[in-house]
Amino acid sequence: MSELQSVDWQAAYNGQEHHTDKFFSQELIVRRGQLFSISLTLYRSLGYKDVTFTASTGPYPSESDKTKAVFPLSSSRISGTGWGAQLLYSRSNVLSVSILSPANAPIGRYTLSIQISSEHSDSTLKLGTFILLFNPWLQADSVFMSNHNEREEYVLEDSGVIFMGRASYISMIGWNYGQFEEGILDICLSLLDRSLNFRRDPATDVARRDDPRYIGRVLSAMINANNDNGVITGNWSGNYRGGQDPSNWNGSVEILKKWQNSGFRPVLYGQCWVFAGTLNTVLRSFGIPSRVITNFSSAHDTDQNLSVDVYFDHRGWRLNRGSDSIWNFHVWNEGWFERTDLGPSYSGWQVLDATPQERSEGVFQCGPASVVALREGNVDWDFDMPFIFAEVNADRITWIYNARTGGLKKNSTNSHTVGKNISTKAVGSNFRVDVTEKYKYPEGSSQERQAFEKALGKLKHYMSFSSTSASSLRREEQEPRISGKFKITDTLTVGKEVNLTLMLKNLTSDSKRVMVNMTAWTIIYNGTLVHEVWKDSVTLSLGPKEEIQHPVKIAYALYERYLKADNMIRVTAVCEVTNETEVVVERDIILDNPTLILEALDQVQVQKPVTVQMLFSNPLDEPLKDCTLIVEGSGLLLGTLKIDIPTLQPREQSRVRFAILPTRSGTRHLLAIFSCNKFPAIKGMLSINVKE
Repeated sequence: MSELQSVDWQAAYNGQEHHTDKFFSQELIVRRGQLFSISLTLYRSLGYKDVTFTASTGPYPSESDKTKAVFPLSSSRISGTGWGAQLLYSRSNVLSVSILSPANAPIGRYTLSIQISSEHSDSTLKLGTFILLFNPWLQADSVFMSNHNEREEYVLEDSGVIFMGRASYISMIGWNYGQFEEGILDICLSLLDRSLNFRRDPATDVARRDDPRYIGRVLSAMINANNDNGVITGNWSGNYRGGQDPSNWNGSVEILKKWQNSGFRPVLYGQCWVFAGTLNTVLRSFGIPSRVITNFSSAHDTDQNLSVDVYFDHRGWRLNRGSDSIWNFHVWNEGWFERTDLGPSYSGWQVLDATPQERSEGVFQCGPASVVALREGNVDWDFDMPFIFAEVNADRITWIYNARTGGLKKNSTNSHTVGKNISTKAVGSNFRVDVTEKYKYPEGSSQERQAFEKALGKLKHYMSFSSTSASSLRREEQEPRISGKFKITDTLTVGKEVNLTLMLKNLTSDSKRVMVNMTAWTIIYNGTLVHEVWKDSVTLSLGPKEEIQHPVKIAYALYERYLKADNMIRVTAVCEVTNETEVVVERDIILDNPTLILEALDQVQVQKPVTVQMLFSNPLDEPLKDCTLIVEGSGLLLGTLKIDIPTLQPREQSRVRFAILPTRSGTRHLLAIFSCNKFPAIKGMLSINVKE
C-alpha cells in the first residue's frame, strides 16, 4: 500500500504565478483556468498502474453539478477545458504534478484527493484543500480584464478613496479594503455559506458559484443584515447607541472580523459607503474586478414612476408624504464581468448595491445591472434596472400642501437635478474620475430624453401610473413670478456662525410683496431631518424686476448639539406672494471640520519601525473631551490601533506619536479618525511610499 508522506503545495511559486501571493494565508490559493503545481512524497516508489485525482467543493459534491471532478494523471500535456493532471516527473517516491481547473469552475474551497491503483491494492489519499478564485488575467474567464493597470487597481489594490458630500462640494475619505489581510478570504467564503440561497439549497448554490453575476447578487444581499443576518445593520436615524457611528469606520477588515468573531451577528452600524466599501473588499478578494461609485443627488424612487415627489407646507417644513427622497449622495459598486444573458455589448461594468433600500425578489439585494443598458433606458432587463435608472435619471417634482384647503399645488419640475457628477477613484491615483456619461447621455440632450421616455414607456407596460407621474405633470408648469437662491457669503466651518444670503428676484414688471418663511435643520446625507435649529419669517418688498439680498445668520450655539458626522444643514425658504406659494428655495450646506495632519518622521521601508505624528488643534472656545484616535492601514499595521488622548483645552494643539511596522512595499495608505464629544469623526489619510 502506497501512503502519503507529504504534500508540497508550492504556495510561493503558485502564488506568484496566480497573482495570489499578497494573501496572508498558509493555504494554496489559485485562480481558475490556470495550471498550478504540487509535488507528492510517498513512503515508497510507485509501481503504479493508475493514478486518479478527485477535486470537490461544497457539502454535496457531484459531477453532474460540476462541483466534483475525477480526472486521471496523464503523462501527456493537458488539453481541453475540463479538469486535468499532468505528470511533470517521477523520481523514486516523489511525484511532481501540474493540475488544471476549468475557466468556468465554481470558485471556493476544494478538497483534493488521489486514488492509486497498484497491482496489489487500491488506496485513496486525501491531499488537503486549496482555494480557487476567479481569474481576471485569463481571457476564457468571464471576469477577464485586458488592461494591466486596471487589473492592478480593481483586483490587487487593497485601499482606496470614496467620494462624499454634495454635487457642488465633493470631498473624499480613505477606505482600507484589506482583502489580503489574514483571515479575510475565509470570512468572505463563509459569507457565501451563510446566504439564504445556500441555506435553502446548498448543492445548487455551490454549483452556481461559477458565475460572477450570481455571486455578485448573493453578496449584495449578504453585506446588509436584512433578511439573512448578513454583515452590517444600516442606520440613518442619527442615533447610533449600542453600536458605532457609521462615520467611525476606517475600512472593511474590522467590520468583517467583528462579524465573524461575534458568531456572525450583524455589525452595528453602516450607511451606504460602509456597505459599498465592504462589498468591494469581498468582490476583490474573490477576483472579481470592482470599484466604488458615488452618485450625487441620488434619487430613491419607491413607486417606479421615474419621478421623485417632494412635499412642503407653507412654513417651509418638509412633509412626510410618500417615501420618495433624494440623497445628497449614494455609494454603490460596479463589478466587471460578462453578461451572456444580455449579449456582449452589455458586458463590462455592472452595478451592485448592498445598501438595503428596496426589496428585489423579496430580499434586500440589488443588481447586477449593466451600466450600458442603464444608459439606453432598458429598464425591463435583469436586475433591478428601474430602481437604478431612477437613481441617476428621475425628475424631481416639488409640491406645496395648503392646510386651509387640503389641496396640493405643484410648484416645480426639474429634470436636471438628479444623478450629478457620478464619481470613482482614478486608476493609480486618488484623483476623482467623472463617469456620468457612462450612465446617461448628456443632461438635456435629445438622446437623454429619448432614453428617459423609452424607460417611462417600458415601465408603463407593467405599472398603473398615478396621476402625479412625471409625464402627465410636465404640461401643468406655470411661469414663476419670482426666483430665488441661497448664496454662501463666508467660509462654512464647524464652530463658526453660518452666513448665507437669500437672493430673491422679481421676474415681473409689477411690485411684489413676498412673505418668506425660513427654516434650518441639521440633516443626514440621505435627507433624514435630525433637528430644527433655526427659523425666521420676514416680509420683503420687491420692485419691478428688482433683485434683493436678505442675510441669514445661524449661530454655532443653535446647531452644535444637533450636528451629525455628515456636518450637513438644510436651509429652506418658502416664498409666498398674495397668500400663494410662489417658490421654494432650498440649499444643503456642509460645514468643514478642522484638519487632521499625519506625517511620517523617518524614511519608510519594509520591516523597519517608523514613527508617525498626528497634529490636531481644537478650534473651539470650549474643551474637547473623550478624545480618541483610531488608525489602520493594510501593510502598515496589524489590525487597528486605538489611542486615548487627554482633554484638549480651547485652541490647544494635540501632538500624538505612534509607531507603525510596514510589511509590504509600494504605496500604502494610513487612515486615521479623531473623535471627541464635539466632533464625531474627523478623518485623515497619509499616503506612504514603502521601500523594499
